[in-house]
Amino acid sequence: MKIVSWNLLHSVGATLDEVAHLAERERPDLLLMQEATAAIDHLPGRIGGHYARNPLPGRLHGLAAWSPQPFREAPHPIALQPGMFVKRISQIVALTDFTVANVHLSHGQLMNRRQLRLLARHLPQRAVIIGDCNMVGPPLLPGFKDVGERNATHDMGEVVPLRLDRCFIRGLICGRAEILLRAGSDHRPIAVWVEA
Repeated sequence: MKIVSWNLLHSVGATLDEVAHLAERERPDLLLMQEATAAIDHLPGRIGGHYARNPLPGRLHGLAAWSPQPFREAPHPIALQPGMFVKRISQIVALTDFTVANVHLSHGQLMNRRQLRLLARHLPQRAVIIGDCNMVGPPLLPGFKDVGERNATHDMGEVVPLRLDRCFIRGLICGRAEILLRAGSDHRPIAVWVEA
């Protein structure tokens, strides 16, 4: 199964056209987005498929999932510990063989690890946590493997490029991972191929 994740940079980043182009070019089984706004809600009208968006509490943007196939059940949010300024959630996508958690974690390096550990307790044995983790260094997440490319995924002007977009798996195999071409966001999309 091919999963693609991309932080769109809400209203000033990737456009609906760029997201549609990514989905058509990469043909993922599951496309996860962070900082998705209501503009992205038109994606199924452009390329078909099935879509769900869960805004962060008090924000216009949030987490979104798109799939060419119907979801087994509607993706739903679960609350994480709030960061200093933003209340955080994870979007849970239950698949037939495993569960995927779409995340946009806090910037604080202690807080985002706490959010990961809380999330891990809510997930079944076979699970993927993927998205913008805002994390530098090891995740300190027992039972999960940090998979994927080790190169930078985020570039913000004069700031040193960082690998903020991550994927962690438990009870699964990651056969391949890539960092995809950059488009309208300051994040590059990531792709992972996972199997049970």
